[in-house]
Amino acid sequence: MKKVINGFLTLIGFIGLVCLLTFVTGNSHLIKAVTNTYLLGRSGPSIDEYAIFDNRIVRKSTHPVSWKEKKPTVLNGLLPKEEAYHKSFNTAAFLVIKSDTILFEKYWENYSDSSLTNSFSVAKSFIGLTVGAAIQDGYIKSVHQPIYEFLPEYNTEKGRLITIKHLLQMTSGIDFGESYGDPFGFMAKAYYGKNLHEITVEKLPIRIAGGTWEYQGGNTLLLSFIIEKATGKKVAEYFSEKIWQPIGAENDALWNLDTKNGREKAYCCFYSNARDFAKVGKLYHQNGFFNHLKVLPESYILDSKRSVNLEDSEGNLVDYYGYQWWITEFEGETIHYARGILGQYIVILPEEDLIFVRLGKLRSEEKINHVPSDLIEYIKMAKRLK
Repeated sequence: MKKVINGFLTLIGFIGLVCLLTFVTGNSHLIKAVTNTYLLGRSGPSIDEYAIFDNRIVRKSTHPVSWKEKKPTVLNGLLPKEEAYHKSFNTAAFLVIKSDTILFEKYWENYSDSSLTNSFSVAKSFIGLTVGAAIQDGYIKSVHQPIYEFLPEYNTEKGRLITIKHLLQMTSGIDFGESYGDPFGFMAKAYYGKNLHEITVEKLPIRIAGGTWEYQGGNTLLLSFIIEKATGKKVAEYFSEKIWQPIGAENDALWNLDTKNGREKAYCCFYSNARDFAKVGKLYHQNGFFNHLKVLPESYILDSKRSVNLEDSEGNLVDYYGYQWWITEFEGETIHYARGILGQYIVILPEEDLIFVRLGKLRSEEKINHVPSDLIEYIKMAKRLK
C-alpha cells in the first residue's frame, strides 16, 4: 500500500511539474490542447467544441428571413456515389440554394438545420465583410488607412507601411506562423490560449508590406482588433448589428473567446448552421445588398472579389484570393467562396444564381489549382442538383 501511495504521489508531483513548466515557458495552452484532443482520441480541433471555450452570442434578427423550399423529388437527390463521397469526408450538412429556393438539403449523423458547428476559417471572410461595414460607418477611413493609427504597436519603420488592405489581402509582411501541427506555434496558442491580443501584436513585420502574399490568421486577428478599437464595440456585437441581423439570421450564433468577456477568435470559431451561413453567401453574391436592403458598400465588395495578383513566398502568382475570400474558376465561371480547415464552405456561383454550403469534419489534402479537391466534387454536385 505504501508503494502505491508513493507512486500516486510521484505521479501527482510529475503532473504538477509539467503544469508548472507549461506556465513558466509560456505554453499553458498545451494543457487545454492535450486535454481536448489526444486525451479524447483526436489529433486536432472538432466542429462541436464551443462548450470548452467562453463564447459571445451573435444575436439573431428580430425579422428573420426564411428560404423558399422546393418540394423534394426522387430526381433531385444525391446519387449513390455522391452519398458515399459525403460519408467518406464526414459531411454534417449539404445545402444547395438557387434563386432563394432550397433545391437540396441533407444532414448526417445527429446534425440539423439548427445545429451549431464551427466554421473555422470561414470566419475570416466574415471579418472581411465587417471591415466593409466599419468603412461604411466612417469608423475606418478606407482600406488604405495605416493600421498603426489603431494599433500603436505597429508605429515602427516597417509597421507604419502596413494598411488595412494589406491585412485583408494577407500581404502584411508579418510572419505569425500558420502551422496547425506545431503545438508550440502561434495557431495552437491562438486557439487554446488566453492572451490573444498579446501574442498577436508582439509579431512585427519582417518584410515590407505589399510584397508577398502569405495566408496567415494573424492578419485577420489584427483586423478584428482594429474593428473593436474603431467602433468601440465587441466584434460579435458589431457583426450582429451590421450583418447577421440585416440578413435575417434565424438563429443566434456563437463566437469563441480567448477568455470570459475577452476577444473573439476572429480567424476561426464562428458557430452557426447551414441556412444562416448561406445568407452570408447571398449578401456577398448580391455585392453588399440583401434583397433590396443595402448592408455593405457595393464598391468594397466588388474590390474584395479582385485577386491579390502578387506572388507568394515561392514565387507563384496568387490569383485566387481577395479580401479574406477565395476565388476560383470552374467550367469558365468565376466562383467566390469562404472555406474552413475541415471542409466548411460557403460557395457562390454567380452566373447561375447558385449558393451552397457544406459543413463537416474532413477536407481533402489534395489541391487542384489551389482548390481542395473535395470542393470541386461539391461544386459538381451542386451544379447537377440545380
